[in-house]
Amino acid sequence: MTKEIKNNDPYKLAGVDIEAGNNLVDKIKADVGATQGPSVLGNIGGFAGMFKLDGSVNNPTLVACTDGVGTKVALAQENNKLETIGQDLVAMCVNDLITCGAQPLFFLDYFATSALDIEQASLIIKSIAMACKSSGCALLGGETAEMPGHYIDKNFDLAGFSVGIVDEQKIITGSTIASGNVIIGIESSGPHSNGYSLIRKIISESSAPKNEIDSIIDLVLKPTHLYPELVSQLLKKIKINGMAHITGGGITENIPRIIPNGLGIDIFKESWNMPKAFQWLQEQGAISDNDMYRIFNCGVGMTLIVDESIKDEAIENIKSQGYEAFYLGNVHNRDTESSVTYL
Repeated sequence: MTKEIKNNDPYKLAGVDIEAGNNLVDKIKADVGATQGPSVLGNIGGFAGMFKLDGSVNNPTLVACTDGVGTKVALAQENNKLETIGQDLVAMCVNDLITCGAQPLFFLDYFATSALDIEQASLIIKSIAMACKSSGCALLGGETAEMPGHYIDKNFDLAGFSVGIVDEQKIITGSTIASGNVIIGIESSGPHSNGYSLIRKIISESSAPKNEIDSIIDLVLKPTHLYPELVSQLLKKIKINGMAHITGGGITENIPRIIPNGLGIDIFKESWNMPKAFQWLQEQGAISDNDMYRIFNCGVGMTLIVDESIKDEAIENIKSQGYEAFYLGNVHNRDTESSVTYL
């Protein structure tokens, strides 16, 4: 005999609320719509997003990136500070995308949770939308998934996908980087979205006073800087030979990714002041300098490699747009096994 279900939604009894998903779509429509211009075809709620290229780029080449926020999500959730975590998601994708000279076109998000909290989800998506607008791209669509039993105790995770465009003749590959070039560092806002498994471990094991720990939590939860507008303006004024977004792997592993074979780099440790949050993490976690540079950005969120002759012009251009910048190091012919030397 079949058990009768009276006035109950069987899917809801299993932990998935379809109505909540529909209500979320209604709640976020205005925020998503504010990011969309005439290139976006159709409306939110369809099965796919459509974006029409306007012909403004010669030899158009599409560029795509995907990333997440990692365990920064957990720290933000534990401290009820979710209002900027969406910016972290967008930044981790678009900051990668611009390193080849591309301009972001659109972004999609994937939000997976144990149980959909409409207020929480709409707060996060609003942050995603605002970051998209600041980065000059449309929030073209996304997906929300409830997975009770897979995610536990209202945990959630985020993933993002960005697509941009660049003129094939203007792609920055790093191939023009040469000995004698200089490396310019651009400030980060904090750890951005990398190293948070270690950050959470250090915070949880620290015996520092609560007010000190709370202050550090505020610092490490600062949203990741969005660099697309800055880089877009720089590309109109100066020639950039290469760019590296400093993410997982820190300074040590990210800059060498764009350096041609046979070249190495010197990084001047005294060229910038490591921000307070990183100093505290290093002290509390008893982390060596080498490990700090390998795990964290240490206050350097993006790097440019340019001809030495325009070093000062490049730094002044960056500062004029409200970011701190500094002469971080040099490129040289490689004569040692190590591709990175800290001086």
